[in-house]
Amino acid sequence: MSDGQPAVPRRSGAEVSVHGRTWLAVAAVLLTTGCATENPPVAVPAAGPVTVEAAAASSGGACRLLDFTVIARQTGARFDVAAASDSGDTHTCVVRSERSLLPELTLTVTDTSIDKSTFTLDVLPKGAKKVTRLGQVAYRRTLPKTGKLGPAAEVGWLATEGRLTTLRWTSPRAADTAQAEEMAGRLIALAKTLDTRAL
Repeated sequence: MSDGQPAVPRRSGAEVSVHGRTWLAVAAVLLTTGCATENPPVAVPAAGPVTVEAAAASSGGACRLLDFTVIARQTGARFDVAAASDSGDTHTCVVRSERSLLPELTLTVTDTSIDKSTFTLDVLPKGAKKVTRLGQVAYRRTLPKTGKLGPAAEVGWLATEGRLTTLRWTSPRAADTAQAEEMAGRLIALAKTLDTRAL
């Protein structure tokens, strides 16, 4: 039957769906293009270099026994550079500030078979003061200025596992002996935090 109007062919559901998706895709492209034209991309500045402080232990050797934070807590000085070296049975770590050569802290650990008596007779420096509750036997002393170096403070001890260990603080030239003597007391506190068995 016909009412005089031309017949409109019926479209299948699949055809309608395809045409619908096509129009949606075209609309999305137009919207995206329009946004890109109206709002150009914003340039983001490149991030600057990030400085990361390396731990003293990252230098290896005897430096594995030291920590910049612990050193600062015990001595009041901040260091950020560490260097390790080994020579036979002796392991050394030197720490200092990148900004200046002094003060400088040096840790030396030597494997040894000496006992307390031998330490007292052959290692204990003349005029040094004995230190209690540090290793098997220990001492502290101060040294005068030499050349361009200020006075030094030193703490030495025979660790319980048979390692001869010393901590030496070398002061700037302007420091005096009283300051070195005070630092010797601080080095004792630092020495008691070290576990030479970890080396």
